[in-house]
Amino acid sequence: MKVRLLFVDDGEYHHETVEVPATSIDAHERLIDCLREDDAVQKTVFVDVDRLVAAHIDD
Repeated sequence: MKVRLLFVDDGEYHHETVEVPATSIDAHERLIDCLREDDAVQKTVFVDVDRLVAAHIDD
């Protein structure tokens, strides 16, 4: 599934879209938990959660 991430860097905002396995998303109650804790996600995508402002599934 495509997930759209919003990051902030020194007051500047930017978006990124990443691919996350649907099974990983379904295995977690919250999307942020999936991004921070799921091994399958962490092996393919680095998400700097300290700069992450928002995340949502992009249809």
